[in-house]
Amino acid sequence: MSAWLQTTILIGDAMPTAAGSGTRADPWRLRTPPGTSEYQMYEDRLADPPALVCQVGGTQLRYLLSAVDDLHAMLKTHGDWMPLGGADEQKPALDGTVEAWGRSPSNPVGGWYGLKKGLRGRFGVYLPPLLEALGLAELEHNPRNNRMRAR
Repeated sequence: MSAWLQTTILIGDAMPTAAGSGTRADPWRLRTPPGTSEYQMYEDRLADPPALVCQVGGTQLRYLLSAVDDLHAMLKTHGDWMPLGGADEQKPALDGTVEAWGRSPSNPVGGWYGLKKGLRGRFGVYLPPLLEALGLAELEHNPRNNRMRAR
């Protein structure tokens, strides 16, 4: 089990607080970068392939579990702030954003980290708060145009 999965999250800084252990019974409770929406995430290691399950109201999105480590490694290599650029699957992602990287043929999985056709986007919205809560990244919390970088 990755060290980040063993973490119970409680960040004391102004905005991002998340609680939970990342299991189905006790999911991480997170907020989008602007702080306007709440959602939950948990790991599903028994899924094929292993997944991060993201519950946003009545909608469930799934991302490859490797997305956390891969995104953190990419941000460390990038070395500076990167725009999030969250977008639905049906919309193009802006080049140079976390969203674009999460669907790029040049990322470690060779394309989409999102697993549910039609709901594969929003990588740049839902993954960054988890990385921040796990202590792997810094994240801006402006009303729009937020960025992140590796810790």
